[in-house]
Amino acid sequence: MQSTYLKFYLTEKQKHGNQLLYEWLFDQAKHIGVSGGSVFRSIAGFGRHGSLRSETFIELGGELPIQVEFILEQRQAEELIATLSAHELNIRYVSYPVTAGVA
Repeated sequence: MQSTYLKFYLTEKQKHGNQLLYEWLFDQAKHIGVSGGSVFRSIAGFGRHGSLRSETFIELGGELPIQVEFILEQRQAEELIATLSAHELNIRYVSYPVTAGVA
């Protein structure tokens, strides 16, 4: 089945209101009928601000990059991105078509 892979790049501590941003993304995805998603924590990364963040002996306390990803219908991807825009969230993402299924 043709689907869309949608991945967002955040940091662990990013929030929207009083909620962690990745949790808020999950809530929005559930609301539009997405069947699942995942969050992955990175061991290192740098973003558009150029600051390198890496896992060390002294924990950074929520500064590490994370990726939130979904495999969903194109319509759902467009709706989720529109929701982010409506809330004026400035989140980097990638999206591309994939074939997904259960074997």
